[in-house]
Amino acid sequence: MAGDMHPGSLHKAPGSTRRGRYLGRGRASGHGKTSGRGIKGQFSRTGSGKNPGRAGVGSGGDIPAFMRIPKRGFFAPGKIHWREVNLYRIAEVFDAGAEVNPENLLKNGLVSTLRPGVKILGTGEITKALKISAHAFSGSAKEKIEKAGGTCTIITEAVKKS
Repeated sequence: MAGDMHPGSLHKAPGSTRRGRYLGRGRASGHGKTSGRGIKGQFSRTGSGKNPGRAGVGSGGDIPAFMRIPKRGFFAPGKIHWREVNLYRIAEVFDAGAEVNPENLLKNGLVSTLRPGVKILGTGEITKALKISAHAFSGSAKEKIEKAGGTCTIITEAVKKS
């Protein structure tokens, strides 16, 4: 670590934290006797905090919030969720004869990350001959690239299933 920086020199900003209330320290403290919990009953006891999954504390048999909210979709555990790029976007960015690979796609902002892999999709037209390398190609993308005089190379490095 540079210079005087070490874990022991780290401090919170002045005024960023406040100490908790002193409870049950006599009447003069303002929080004596019942410690601000009122008199008797469920909420004066320990362990009576609110349960975020319930509609309201002491509400009887209300259905918990997580059961009332509708669920949508499904995340298949074994499926590869590719980073997808359409042909028309590649045609806009790269010139004829260029080598297109996942690193170039990342550098040009066409994908945000290379994990788990890049798949080229066939939406749009391509008229330039490009040498495209990716982890996967759709059938229509492969057909259009080869029709324009380009080549498709599948990268066989290990792909992480997400």
